[in-house]
Amino acid sequence: MARRPLPRILSSGSAQIARSREIARTAADSATDVLHPLITVSRGLRKLAASARARWAATPKERRGSTLFLVAACVLVVALLPYGPLLALVTVMGAAAWKGRERRVVRTGPDEAETARLKGLYEALVPYFSVPEDPSPLFSHGGDWSGAFGEYAFDEDGRPTRLRIAYPPYFADGDPAARARIEQLLHAKSGRGREYRFDWDEEDNRLVLSVLPALPTTIAAQRFVTVPGETVLGFTDADAVQRTVPVVAADGTEDAPAVVWRTGPRSTEPHLLAVGQPGSGTTSLLRSIALQALPHGDVLIVEGGGTGEYACLTGRAGVLSVECGLSGALASLEWAAHETERRLIAANRARQAGLPAPEDIRRPLWILLDRPSVLGHLAAADSRPDPQELLRVPLRHGRAAQVTVVVAEQFDNVDMLSEAVRSQTRARIVLGPATPGQIGAVLGAQPHTTPTPDVPAGRGYARLGTGPVLRLQVPATPDPYDDATSDAHRRAVLDLLPERTPAAPAGAVTTAPVPVPVPTVVIEKIPVTAPDPAPAPRAEPAAAPAPAPLHAPVPAEG
Repeated sequence: MARRPLPRILSSGSAQIARSREIARTAADSATDVLHPLITVSRGLRKLAASARARWAATPKERRGSTLFLVAACVLVVALLPYGPLLALVTVMGAAAWKGRERRVVRTGPDEAETARLKGLYEALVPYFSVPEDPSPLFSHGGDWSGAFGEYAFDEDGRPTRLRIAYPPYFADGDPAARARIEQLLHAKSGRGREYRFDWDEEDNRLVLSVLPALPTTIAAQRFVTVPGETVLGFTDADAVQRTVPVVAADGTEDAPAVVWRTGPRSTEPHLLAVGQPGSGTTSLLRSIALQALPHGDVLIVEGGGTGEYACLTGRAGVLSVECGLSGALASLEWAAHETERRLIAANRARQAGLPAPEDIRRPLWILLDRPSVLGHLAAADSRPDPQELLRVPLRHGRAAQVTVVVAEQFDNVDMLSEAVRSQTRARIVLGPATPGQIGAVLGAQPHTTPTPDVPAGRGYARLGTGPVLRLQVPATPDPYDDATSDAHRRAVLDLLPERTPAAPAGAVTTAPVPVPVPTVVIEKIPVTAPDPAPAPRAEPAAAPAPAPLHAPVPAEG
């Protein structure tokens, strides 16, 4: 049986139907735009009528007569007034237009996607925040998440940016391991690649999760507004410190919250240890410290890597030496140990005589040691002493002698640091990508944030003594002689460098300072020798006198 062809209107009319629909839709939109005021007034009149009907229905029956009489009197007065009906009509139309306007819908709760994410977080926390013995658990499978999450906020991608969680009182919030499990879970469920901060309120059993913005990387090396004895290590969050310093960034001048490290005789953290991965910015940190220390002190640099990262400081005023070899490093550090002893002896004699400290020991001395483990390997192969052993005297007695030691090492060789370096460096910095375990091992405390795997150079954490762990961004201080350095950063570093000394022209390599012939003494006990202004000491027997302890009062003269 042959098929009959479809009617022409069915086979070729699809395009005409689509065109007709488009024309109808355009006409409806145009009519809606033209009649929008009328639609608004009609909607308002309908709402006013509904409101009047509801008010009339709510009026008690014994009061309806008086209410109706009052309305009729008002209508009669308006009708008798000049232009009364016209004013009444305008008033009613205005009220209807206001009542019928389109109001923006304010969302008061999460949408479906956000609700699903909150439910997932709630279900994931159930095994950690519930026990079978709890008669009314706050967290239970299939329970209500609104009772546990009191505050929440999301970004444009639907990921939480702030979340306040109430947990049961029996949760061991004082256990670092229990906290770490919760933080790891929330980090994984809320979205990786961001840095989260966890604030535990043990008193109220509350945990606040918040996403931290990235620290700015636009601050380069410059003259910071500080006093002698203060060094800006970097910049942190605004609510983490109470001090800001004016800085010049890429987008203008601003006040940035700074991590300020105080050194000197009254410092509780006189020495610093910086640890990081290769390329994390520890060398830039040492360059930044050197540039800030040169206006007020002398700097001795020992580079174990031998890559020439400090060549720009060679021969500059205030730079005593820049050593890359083992022999020069040993000579320089031996001189630094003798210089520390000399300063202690001079300060002790001046104190015994009741005089101020001499000028030659007031100028701070900075010893910057980059990657000492490499020099330790070379010294062990050559059967020579480890350079770190020469740091014992500057580390233990440097605070009283105005000597500051800064050591930078990589994570792979942290176990090769000497006991003196580990125990005397109370200011700690971790730069670059690191696990929470590595950060806690160096700083002595876990950070309150989750470190991200990809961070720019100079980003990390800092802790001064027993203070809190702070996020840190070191000011950009690259090697100005590196071809990869931008012109702006190169100019910023070169402007901070002091002038070259005439004895060390450009390109020359300075040698280690000549050791001062100071006799070897015991630092803890120094023989009491009366200064010139004091009375002559009494005669002593042939045997050597017993040394007096440092800072001890001078025995009364007979």
